[in-house]
Amino acid sequence: MTIRTHYCGELRPTDVGSQVTVCGWVDTRRVHSEHLAFIDLRDHTGIIQCVVDEKLDLRSEYVVAISGTVRTRFKGKSNEKLDTGEIEIGDCDVQVLSVAEPPPFPMHERTEVDENIRLRHRYVDLRKPRMQKNLRTRAKVNSSIRASMEKQGFIEIETPMLIASTPEGARDFVVPSRLHPTNFYALPQSPQIFKQLCMVGGLDRYYQIARCLRDEDLRADRQFEFMQLDMEASFVSQEDIINFVTEAVKDATETVSGSRPSDIPRMTWLEAMERYGSDKPDVRFGMELIDMTGIFEGTEANVFKVSCVKGILYKGGSDVLARNAIDALTEKCQNWGAKGLAWFRVGEGGGLEGALTKFMSEEEISEVQNCLSAESGDMVLMIADERKVVNHVLGLLRLEIGRPPVHSGELEFLWITEFPLFGDVGENGQPIPAHHPFTMPLEEDLEKLDSAEGDEYLAIRSQAYDLVLNGWELGSGSVRIHSPEIQSQIFAILGIEKDEAQEKFGFLLDAFRYGAPPHAGFAFGIDRLTAILSGEENIREVIAFPKTQSGSDPLTNAPTLLDAGHLEELGLRLTPPST
Repeated sequence: MTIRTHYCGELRPTDVGSQVTVCGWVDTRRVHSEHLAFIDLRDHTGIIQCVVDEKLDLRSEYVVAISGTVRTRFKGKSNEKLDTGEIEIGDCDVQVLSVAEPPPFPMHERTEVDENIRLRHRYVDLRKPRMQKNLRTRAKVNSSIRASMEKQGFIEIETPMLIASTPEGARDFVVPSRLHPTNFYALPQSPQIFKQLCMVGGLDRYYQIARCLRDEDLRADRQFEFMQLDMEASFVSQEDIINFVTEAVKDATETVSGSRPSDIPRMTWLEAMERYGSDKPDVRFGMELIDMTGIFEGTEANVFKVSCVKGILYKGGSDVLARNAIDALTEKCQNWGAKGLAWFRVGEGGGLEGALTKFMSEEEISEVQNCLSAESGDMVLMIADERKVVNHVLGLLRLEIGRPPVHSGELEFLWITEFPLFGDVGENGQPIPAHHPFTMPLEEDLEKLDSAEGDEYLAIRSQAYDLVLNGWELGSGSVRIHSPEIQSQIFAILGIEKDEAQEKFGFLLDAFRYGAPPHAGFAFGIDRLTAILSGEENIREVIAFPKTQSGSDPLTNAPTLLDAGHLEELGLRLTPPST
């Protein structure tokens, strides 16, 4: 026998006269008279009003089944806020399926609830419309991604969760082995090695909605464990991978929003750093970094006698930034690495006003204002230092004062290409890879590998690419090195000896000896994409059971201690905590 015939939020005036049974949680109870009460019954589809006997003991969050007849509400009693607001269920027969204690927090969204309390009682929090919407949006994203990848000829393959520890960017979570005492498995930070092995295995186009784990500090867009679309393809170029991912992202966005994104623009890494001071630029607002170095050639102002001077325009900033706010921004700029912050107001007369103007020539003042098109009421904010410092600090400053909420406005997808192959140069003069050591250099930069020294390595570009959405990095990918000669050359530049390479990457290098096709791949965070599509600032709001920012789980009290017997079985002994 079916308990339920209809969902609460699906009933409409066309159902008037129908005998129905709905099930759910008591949202509210309002007594109308000594014989009648109104029950708002809630399930994941919405709310329906039911008219019941006032004497029934029905309290908030009781689980009930209500049978009755759908009828039109009395004239003037409709509720325009509800999709079911023109109807109600009358002549009700009520069956209490489960009684409930009062919920630990109000169930309406108007009340702010401490996050620890929400997560401690997550099973109650999940009943709220917000969480219902977010998790169902996530399911739609997953489903549309799978359909899109399969439409494009990809096969879903599951890779292992217990693997050997590999040298990636973050710390591994490790699992002790009972059968092999003193040895440990690692939980995967990504399926990188295995998906490349799938290409060696001739599977051609792989994808997986993969669970990945990284032991790194948590923040709004980061959790210990996260889900990503992971994909790899053989006999493809960077252009092919970008097209594959673009199609999947557009399909997912259209499924959720009903609107398909337009073509996604592209920008090189160097352009992004010069214009926005970030490799994941938020292009929804202005405040681009404007280079004014040339204005100060031969300047008498000591503060501007540096290799790079850039500024941003804060429209209307004079009315927003009081002196104490400017002092706070200056301190932040210093914490970010700058020596200070040069600032000017544009007065009512249209000229620049600020303490530094007395050290600047009239021509310099005029050119700064013209360069930024600054008008009365605006503010000019400038950093003078080495170019890398200037871009970094101004990039953070524009976000600090101008960035809207991540879900605000239009969805601004952006591809960033031509990342540097190396991120830095160590004290020994050897470069440090910006990604992993299997990233293919840009073809026209290959010859630079033969002659580069020191900082010259930093000018070598790679076939690596990121997808950015509203200033959040959704994911990264690259064309992989499949040539043994190029791979050996990269290892030599990085100072990785043959024995060390075999120890760290042997199972991949050995596989390549048996015929590795040209291949490339990508992975993007489903949590991040879903959060933005759901209008959330934190990915915890689109994860059913997340950790707090401290990495704990108030619901299960994880992490917990192991008892002595379990430790002994695993061959582990704990050292006393440091004092």
